[in-house]
Amino acid sequence: MSVIAKVSAILDAFTADDRGVGFAELQRRTGLAKATLHRLTAELVAARLLDRVDGKFHLSGHLFQLGMRASVERGLIEVATPFLEDLYERTHETVHLGLREGAEVVYVAKMGGHRQAKAPSRLGGRMPLHATAIGKALLAFAPAAVRTSFLKGPLARLAPRTITAPRILRGQLDEAVEKGVTFEFEESAVGIVCVGAPVLDRRDLAVAAVSVAGPVTRFQPQKHATAVKAAAAGIAATLARRQGLLE
Repeated sequence: MSVIAKVSAILDAFTADDRGVGFAELQRRTGLAKATLHRLTAELVAARLLDRVDGKFHLSGHLFQLGMRASVERGLIEVATPFLEDLYERTHETVHLGLREGAEVVYVAKMGGHRQAKAPSRLGGRMPLHATAIGKALLAFAPAAVRTSFLKGPLARLAPRTITAPRILRGQLDEAVEKGVTFEFEESAVGIVCVGAPVLDRRDLAVAAVSVAGPVTRFQPQKHATAVKAAAAGIAATLARRQGLLE
């Protein structure tokens, strides 16, 4: 492995749920030799890409600042935020904005009030596409080759109701293409339901997706499908106008 690859392995070893990772655990996750890991973590701390507190490593605030400079995500979040805020005011449930990276959705924005549901989503975290409404929206409007490859399986089970049969998932994706909206019913976690919609580009491919999630005891996702679709369409139209001004 090159030095860059080793550094990338260290940074990628952290998850959204970590509250500090010890050296032994970081070595287990990366598979790097102890001496190599000692040297690289020291250099990363010196470069302000990692923090070390009470013997545990954390991704640094400086790294977060660098990430926020990424043009695609920053521009998207700037455009999407007013629509996400409106969607939250309409629903008072947890609102997400996500991007597809490989076979996963990456959550780049999340809004929720004091009573937000205990959903498995985390800002900066990842979930498999097939287990969430936002992931299904991204997959339904992904390039055909991506969708075909994903449907070959296997589909991991996250909860008792996770869709693990490619045939059933294919049917849901076909319906999503027709109606422009996706649903999740306790597929990522017991007790959570969700509705999602894609943010489409000029080729009708998803550049992002929006969703609203809430507890099954009070949230009825079908009732909010129109609002979620409208928010996603508003984000898409604003992005298209911005792009048109740049051309």
